[in-house]
Amino acid sequence: MGNSNSSVAFKNGGSRAMKNSSSEELDTYYPVRPECLADVPKTRFKARVGKTLSERRWKAAFSKDGYLDIAGVLRRIQRGGIHPSIKGAAWEFLLGCFDPESTFEERNQLRQQRREQYAAWKSECQKIVPVIGSGKFITSAIVSNDGQPIASDDGQPIECATSTSNSQDNSDAMPADNGNFDKKMLQWKLSLHQIGLDVVRTDRTLVFYENEANQAKLWDVLAVYAWMDKDIGYVQGMSDICSPMIILLENEADAYWCFERAMRRLRENFKCSTDSIGVQSQLSTLAQIVKTVDPKLHQHLAIILSAEELDGGEYLFAFRMLMVLFRREFSFVDSLYLWEVMWAMEYNPNIYSSYDDKRQPLLSELLYDDKPNDKHKLKEYGKFERNNLKTGAAEQNSALSVFLVASVLETKHRRLMKEAKGLDDVVEILGEISGNLDARKALDEALKVHKKYLKQAKKS
Repeated sequence: MGNSNSSVAFKNGGSRAMKNSSSEELDTYYPVRPECLADVPKTRFKARVGKTLSERRWKAAFSKDGYLDIAGVLRRIQRGGIHPSIKGAAWEFLLGCFDPESTFEERNQLRQQRREQYAAWKSECQKIVPVIGSGKFITSAIVSNDGQPIASDDGQPIECATSTSNSQDNSDAMPADNGNFDKKMLQWKLSLHQIGLDVVRTDRTLVFYENEANQAKLWDVLAVYAWMDKDIGYVQGMSDICSPMIILLENEADAYWCFERAMRRLRENFKCSTDSIGVQSQLSTLAQIVKTVDPKLHQHLAIILSAEELDGGEYLFAFRMLMVLFRREFSFVDSLYLWEVMWAMEYNPNIYSSYDDKRQPLLSELLYDDKPNDKHKLKEYGKFERNNLKTGAAEQNSALSVFLVASVLETKHRRLMKEAKGLDDVVEILGEISGNLDARKALDEALKVHKKYLKQAKKS
C-alpha cells in the first residue's frame, strides 16, 4: 500500500497459511514472556479463511492507483477481524489517518508531511528535555511543583531549556499568553515521569517491551502527544491505548498519528476536572441504556450506588472498561481484535475529512453533514453506524463500547441481582469476566442491546 512501512513486530518466520492459523500461532506475533504465561488471559481469536481480512484480500482491495474498497474491507473485518500481518496498515484507515478515496502517491506525500511535522514537534520537546529522543526515558520527577529542576535518576541535574524551536505549525505548541504557557509547560514537565512509570507497567508481559528502546519509543510518543494536547496533557490509561500502535507500526511518527487519531475518538474520556471525570458522560449514557433495556437491574445497581453515597446515575464500576477499552478483560490479541471490529462497525466514511477540517465545528456535525441517499454509499458505513443512520440516532454518537458494557451487565443480570449487595460485589462479579469473554459473542450481544435500546427508546 505504497511506502507505508506498516508491519507487525515479532512476526515469526515469514507468512503463514491462513487456514493453519490458530490462536497459539497468532500469539507468536506478540510473544509473551515465559514467566508471565500463567498470568495473561487466554487468546480466543483465531484467523479464519473467508472471514478474517488476510494480506491477500487486503492487497486486492486496492485499485491500481491506490483507491481502497472500504466497503469490502469493512465487511471482512466485521466478520473476522484483521490478520496481524496487515493490522497496522488497516488500522490507519479505520482510525481516519487516510482517506480510502486517495491514491498511493497522495498517501505517501501525506505520510511524509506528517513524519516531518512529528519530527519538528519532537525536536521542540527535546530542546526542553534532552532525554526525549535519546532512546531512554525517565521515571523520576525532573522538576518540583514550583518548577525547580530536580536531579535525575543518575544524580545529575536536568538542564531544561526555556526556548523552543519554530515548527511548521507552532500554534498549538506556543500559546500566546506567556503566563498560560509557563503553567502548561510546568504541567507537561511534571507529567513526564508519570508517563515513564506507566510505560514500565504497560504490556509488561510482552517480549516486545523487554527492549528499553521500545519502551522509550512509547514514552516519546506519549510525551510529544502531551506537549501538543495541552488541554488534557497526559492521563493514566493513554499508555494502554498507545502501546498497540507502537507495536504495530514500525515508524514512530506513523505510530504517533495513529494514536492521535484514536485519541480523537477517546479524548473526551480523559478530560478531568475537580468536579468531574472525563468518562462521566459515557457512564451516564451507560446508566440510561441499562435503565431502558433492563430497568430491574438498573434499580438494583442504583440502590447499591446510593448506599455507597455515589450517584446512582453514574456506573463508576465500569470506569476502567470504558477508559482503556477492555484491555484488562481480554488477552492482547483479543483486545486488538475487539478494537478493530468495533472501529469497523462504527466506521463513518466522512471520518478523514472531518478530522482534516480546519473549522473545528462539532465532530458530529461534520460526520453527518452528508448523509447517504443510496445503498451503495451506505455500504461504506460500519454496521453499527448504519443502524444509527437508519433509526435517526446517529447524532447521539454513543460509542459501541458503552453498549458492550451494557451487554456484559445483562449477561450477569442473575448474579448481580442475587449476589451483589455492595459496590465491591459488583466489581468482583464483573472482574471474573477477565479471560472468559469471547470478543465476537460480546460484540454480537452489544449489537442486540443497541437494537433493543433504540426500540425501547422510540416507544418512550
